[in-house]
Amino acid sequence: MNNPLFDLTGKVALITGSTKGIGRAIADEMARCGAKVVISSRKAEACEQVAGELEAAGFEAIAVPCHVGRKEDLQRLVDTTLQTWGRIDVLVCNAATNPVYGPTSEMTDEAWDKIMGTNVKGTFWLSNLVLPHMAERGDGVVIVLSSIAGLRGNLTIGTYGVSKAAEAALARNLAAEWGPRGIRVNAIAPGLVRTDFAKALVEDPERARRAAEKTPLRRIGEPIDIAGLAVFLAAPASAYITGQVIVADGGETAC
Repeated sequence: MNNPLFDLTGKVALITGSTKGIGRAIADEMARCGAKVVISSRKAEACEQVAGELEAAGFEAIAVPCHVGRKEDLQRLVDTTLQTWGRIDVLVCNAATNPVYGPTSEMTDEAWDKIMGTNVKGTFWLSNLVLPHMAERGDGVVIVLSSIAGLRGNLTIGTYGVSKAAEAALARNLAAEWGPRGIRVNAIAPGLVRTDFAKALVEDPERARRAAEKTPLRRIGEPIDIAGLAVFLAAPASAYITGQVIVADGGETAC
């Protein structure tokens, strides 16, 4: 028997960047908790493949390709979801980009605009497209994927960190603005997680070992570690939690 505190039966969850990594794990786990899931990323073929795998496993899923840095794509994503299922109960803003590495002093205007436009403006756009529909029903959940890079300085992905700090601030403000309409908004700040984003680091045994030793748990995170937290934030179990940035980093920022 399902625990009602973690039951998402009948809910529609729209998850960006959900064909791999953290986004895919969130889609899988929300589907297992009963949600109908919208699979979305830039590549249509990848979206169709993941949605097909979920359907083959007995879950309900649709594929809607979308570039989150393009407002017209986001509008189509929302419209298609509403046309298919008539509602959006859970929005997970996971898709992000980081095309360059290095100090902020070496960042070009083009790279800065791409990171901020995709990560921050894309989340701003998508939230504003979805939140009014949630408000009509007086219920809904938004989960924004931030990062511990947004909590402290970073010499390698500093600009990405700035964008993730902005997303966390956006989540807090949306929580304040939309809470009276019954909507909860929270952010998750993952530490190092075994995904394509961190591929160069986690696939180097020595660097991976050093990274793991920075955490009290002595390991690198897995996508499912973040997915479990996302399910919690989407479910009734977290009904009194909003406006928070919850860190999931194995304790790295505690040291």
